[in-house]
Amino acid sequence: MVAVSYSTIRNNLKNYCDKATENNETVIVTRKDEKNVVILSIEAYNELVRYAENAKYLAMLDKSFKQLEEGNIVLKNIDDIVGDTNE
Repeated sequence: MVAVSYSTIRNNLKNYCDKATENNETVIVTRKDEKNVVILSIEAYNELVRYAENAKYLAMLDKSFKQLEEGNIVLKNIDDIVGDTNE
């Protein structure tokens, strides 16, 4: 991870983009009032998104297992869901 000022990034954008894409480097661009931004490769970004999506899914599973363990479930058979077709 490397941190550089806004003016440095502005003057060397290609070099820092190359660091992010070719070396998988995370580049933090420091700005006034701590309004910093991060430059990373699309691969690193996509990996972060996948982690976030997986974390949400795992949290839902954990909640479901806890409800199951506590007996907070409703049992239904297929007729309850689609309706009785013999009527």
